[in-house]
Amino acid sequence: MKEIISNLNKNFESRVRMGIMSVLMVNDYVDFNTLKELLDITDGNLSSHISALEKNNLIKVTKQFIGKKPNTRYEATNQGRKAFKEHLDYLDRLLKSQKEQ
Repeated sequence: MKEIISNLNKNFESRVRMGIMSVLMVNDYVDFNTLKELLDITDGNLSSHISALEKNNLIKVTKQFIGKKPNTRYEATNQGRKAFKEHLDYLDRLLKSQKEQ
């Protein structure tokens, strides 16, 4: 069990980061307001978690204008998708190891 826990990715320990990555895994991209509404969090809270994920190359941030309105959208990078899938696999192994005991 120690091996499984040590392999969990610290980038996804927060419920907000788990939520961000979960949304991005099933969508090509999502904009800021959609993420904020889905996760029911403040602008500042979302921004800080987005920054941490972007810093670790787990998500890509694209800023653009739609008409005259700024729009920021996010997508999981290939590295982010791989890391999140591995994290979920380790969580699954952890649950299964406890069920077997």
